[in-house]
Amino acid sequence: MMHIPQATSERAAAILRDPRWVAVVMRDPSADGTFVYSVATTGVYCRPSCGARRARPEHVRFFSDARAAEAAGFRPCKRCKPDLPSLHERYSAKVAQACRLIERAETLPTLESLAAAVAMSPHHLHRIFKSITGTTPRQYANAHRERRLRERLRKGARVTAAIYDAGYGSNSRFYERASELLGMRPRDYRAGGANVTIKFAVGECSLGSILVAQSERGICAISLGDDPESLVHDLQDQFPRARLIGCDREFERIVATVVGFVDSPSMGLHLPLDIRGTAFQRRVWEALRQIPPGQTITYAELARRIGVPKAARAVASACAANPLAVAIPCHRVIRTDGSLSGYRWGVERKRALLEREECLMRNGPAVREPGTGSKRRGSPA
Repeated sequence: MMHIPQATSERAAAILRDPRWVAVVMRDPSADGTFVYSVATTGVYCRPSCGARRARPEHVRFFSDARAAEAAGFRPCKRCKPDLPSLHERYSAKVAQACRLIERAETLPTLESLAAAVAMSPHHLHRIFKSITGTTPRQYANAHRERRLRERLRKGARVTAAIYDAGYGSNSRFYERASELLGMRPRDYRAGGANVTIKFAVGECSLGSILVAQSERGICAISLGDDPESLVHDLQDQFPRARLIGCDREFERIVATVVGFVDSPSMGLHLPLDIRGTAFQRRVWEALRQIPPGQTITYAELARRIGVPKAARAVASACAANPLAVAIPCHRVIRTDGSLSGYRWGVERKRALLEREECLMRNGPAVREPGTGSKRRGSPA
């Protein structure tokens, strides 16, 4: 039996434990640009996606970029050309250029005109645009138009002027979806939520303070934090002129239900939700709601699940914009290496939620008194 030196064995074991090795084995193109790896026996360095024969792990070293690999004496692979922009990077630059053209245009450019501007075929541009951003050019344009409309309404522009300034061709096309886009009538949104009634309450749960708010359409906010007043101020900032009503006895039962759900996610939350967001955000959030308690998924896996495998960053942004803590379980999304990334309500809360769900799935929910942990606080300042 051939004897393998201990140092060689240890080097191989260290590489096999490194999460970057998985990207090399999978020839993952989404990892291109995040690191390169060298092979001692050939003297070259490669991209993670390189199609060359796989090296033995004890001969591999990882570098942050091509410059670091070359400084260590390695030369670029002639097959994958890691010293040049990757195909994904070149496509990303093309898509970014198309996005800027859409944002600057007064009306939606045609797919053909966008493709001509970035020197690609319409079909190819449509395909890579969706794979990188998670949306089609038209969906991206619609989302940008919606953001522009909200900005103009918040600044006090007249509704009709805001509609046309945002790029809508007619009032009727906008009003068909006004309630879905804004959650209320446009003139009420312009007035900071005036004439809109939102019930809310701030209580205490095992994760700290919790704010629950409900519009006429359903639960529109579940927020977690350390400071109850900050949670209320955030709600006030979102709807500065809405009629915010502190909880009554009936709403207190709803809050108790939400608190119980936070403490025991496996019980489910059987309340109507008022979910507002872009088309892409809603796709991500709906996919998140299909992940059962006790299970996790990576951002890359979630992107693949909704059909946009190269849009992991866009998926992460949608998770960060989630307005409904736990009800839309963005805490179940982790990094590829298994570590916990940022969480809107704090990484420690994310860790606590995951540990609790794992424990509940293993041991079953504990018995608790209805409404325990929900303490009513007063109306907004």
